[in-house]
Amino acid sequence: MSYIIEVEDLWKRFPMRRDRPGFKEFFVNLPKFINRESNSYFWALKGISFKVERGECVGIIGKNGAGKSTLLSLILGNVYPTRGRVKVSEKIIPLLELGAGFHPDMTGRENILINGVLLSLTKNEVMERMENIIAFSEIGEFIDLPVRTYSTGMYLRIAFSVAIHMDPKLLLIDEILAVGDEAFQKKSKEALLRLIKGGVTTILVSHNLPAIKEICDRAIWLDEGRIREEGEPERVVEEYLRYSR
Repeated sequence: MSYIIEVEDLWKRFPMRRDRPGFKEFFVNLPKFINRESNSYFWALKGISFKVERGECVGIIGKNGAGKSTLLSLILGNVYPTRGRVKVSEKIIPLLELGAGFHPDMTGRENILINGVLLSLTKNEVMERMENIIAFSEIGEFIDLPVRTYSTGMYLRIAFSVAIHMDPKLLLIDEILAVGDEAFQKKSKEALLRLIKGGVTTILVSHNLPAIKEICDRAIWLDEGRIREEGEPERVVEEYLRYSR
């Protein structure tokens, strides 16, 4: 069996943030601060393990603070595990912070080229896709203006269009994206569904539970850093809803 993602006994700890004590307070209460320092962290993830097969769409659900964003950051390699390991065997196209690498003083066209190359395509491959990317984004004549002149909606549309035209093998999606106006949102969702149903391996984090049931092959419910339930989306979502009530 071909696994694209393997998460094994994954733990992640973060330091707790506190206001620094004043000089006098620190020395008067020194024993208390020493004891408190030993517990000045929290565990965002606590020993979770799962695998994602090639072509599978896995939904991650859970309340805010359950560990979903931490898990995505670990899969992306933005942060490192405290214990355990994450193995990823495909290039990831993240739909998390759209346009994070865009340069404001470069034109839309120039940013498409640079981001395409950063996402592992050659210059020629990006140029072959250029007109399709521009057409999907609906930017029109603004494509040759600096992106600092774009509205937020225009910026997100072009960034989204770049991402979905990169022939992704592995997609990480944080929420079903609300990009642009209602018509563009519908087009964006349809484009994502075509990719997912076409066999692109996908991790989808969302509070949109009907979308999890509609799109995903399997669901994982994270609760306080642990996997509470895993399996068929309908069953896992219903368990989560019962617990939430």
